[in-house]
Amino acid sequence: RAAEWQLDQPAWSGRLRVTAKGSTAFIKLEDKSSGELFAQAPVEQFPGSAVEGVTDSSRYFVIRIEDGNGRRAFIGVGFVDRGDAFDFNVALQDHFKWVRQQSELARQAQDLEQGPKLDLGFKEGQTIKLNIANMKKKEGGTGSTRPRPAGPGGLSLLPPPPGGKSSPAPLPGTPITDSLLAWPQPAAAAAADVWGDFAKASG
Repeated sequence: RAAEWQLDQPAWSGRLRVTAKGSTAFIKLEDKSSGELFAQAPVEQFPGSAVEGVTDSSRYFVIRIEDGNGRRAFIGVGFVDRGDAFDFNVALQDHFKWVRQQSELARQAQDLEQGPKLDLGFKEGQTIKLNIANMKKKEGGTGSTRPRPAGPGGLSLLPPPPGGKSSPAPLPGTPITDSLLAWPQPAAAAAADVWGDFAKASG
């Protein structure tokens, strides 16, 4: 209980700072003018035995100070302003909340490393089926919407074979003879005159 302390005659007064190194927080009591360290309390968990609030006030705490040689002592500290006491409490809570988050992230990363690796490759003989809606033919369609050029008599002509001279495709059932392939040759005079009969044609 803080009421049992000599609050009107404190043994020491100065500045309190909360710092952190790794997962450990340090409560440092320093001289308010020179900054010289008076005492230090390492805090490895909060709430815990290193820092405890009193039962009769929110402005006073019991902290466990250490000198670095293994000697420890419990002293009472208090704040004149209630807001400073609140900030002290929140600073410790925020630090250990961060410690818990870092520990959880490290544990999750370790679980991912130790977990089974996903094999997303195809096994031998494994197949997949793709269902593409745009590839389906419309009902009642002819399959191809591109019109083919029509030859004489409404028959469709096939394109010439690649690499060779083109010749007209014979009609079905018609034997190929020399007479079909003998095209009339133009006259020599017409070859000399570029315009040929077109210049002489009337109308």
